Amino acid sequence: MPAIADIETYCVAPRWILVRLRTDDGAEGWGEAIVPKRRAAVRGAIDDLTRALTGADADRIEEAVQRCRKDGFFRGGPVLATATAAIEQALWDRKARALGVPVHEMLGGRVRDRVKTYAWIAGDRPDDVVAGAKARLAQGFTVVKMNATAEFDLIETAGAVDSVVARVAALRDAFGTDLEVALDFHGRVARPMVRPLLRELEQYRLLWVEEPVAPGHDELLRDICRGGLSTRIATGERLTSRWEFRTLLTEGVVDVLQPDVSLTGLFELEKICRMAECFDVAVVPHNPNGPVSLAASLQVASCAVNIPLHEQSLGIHYNSARAGATAEMTDYLADPAPLTPADGHLAVPTGPGLGIDVSLPEVLRRRTEDLPADPDWRLPDGRPTEW
Repeated sequence: MPAIADIETYCVAPRWILVRLRTDDGAEGWGEAIVPKRRAAVRGAIDDLTRALTGADADRIEEAVQRCRKDGFFRGGPVLATATAAIEQALWDRKARALGVPVHEMLGGRVRDRVKTYAWIAGDRPDDVVAGAKARLAQGFTVVKMNATAEFDLIETAGAVDSVVARVAALRDAFGTDLEVALDFHGRVARPMVRPLLRELEQYRLLWVEEPVAPGHDELLRDICRGGLSTRIATGERLTSRWEFRTLLTEGVVDVLQPDVSLTGLFELEKICRMAECFDVAVVPHNPNGPVSLAASLQVASCAVNIPLHEQSLGIHYNSARAGATAEMTDYLADPAPLTPADGHLAVPTGPGLGIDVSLPEVLRRRTEDLPADPDWRLPDGRPTEW
């Protein structure tokens, strides 16, 4: 049996945590963790799991994942989840490479030839939305997403609401319905402001409103959506398992689930998609991450019929300037073609494993301990607020 021999973590610009798993026969696979603001904790969790898994059969992926998630009295949380997900992605990559097939062939085979993707515009504090959208249209994207607000208080002014609406209106005025627009509340909007904003935005027929409430408040969605609002609700990027998604599905108020493969893991993402299909709910995987995370998520998108669209991070504001560490996900690939969009789509990966070849020399060259952290935002009176 191929036994897990070593798992190493590499922090690289702009904010990515790549993981390389090796077996005692010299084979390797790659995964990707997230939560960069807590990277020391993530690396510690990966180190702990490495000690637990060293010598284990690398082909027994589900067993390894069960051990990572349950082989301890205390469970759960994003740090353990992302450490487990990165290792699991690497195990799938190694196994499928050994068999000479892409991972999606082990999940039932592909149901499509390409995956439609969307692109980010306008930054953390949204601005220049029309110019950003025009640039994305020129690149071939017809769907964009932007943050709705910058810092936003529990009860905001009419002017703050008007500024959100004005940005969306500017896009509709400039591009009509040739451009689809998704709006990310990012958990920044508190309950007292959600319904007023949704009512004002209803006229613009948004693709969806994302994370209208912060994690831990999902039970408020039914109340918020009462009164016949037709705007689709999307959420789930910070959830880690199908048990958490089950609650969203049974409540019946979410139209689009957004699991992140670097929290759920690859096979768990596939299971979430199958479960959502039973509720006639779309899945649009969350993925403003690096190359391995996208490659792993695309393996599931290749074989799941209820994924109409996929996020990707080329040109996203996180990839430049904020900490002086600019990089794009294709920088770390021996061949950028598998993750280079054409006409707003990514081709189904055909290469073995996750369908990409990570360039270890480039990873080593750009390895750093100075990843940027998510910002600490404050309201004008000094109170901490959601970023």
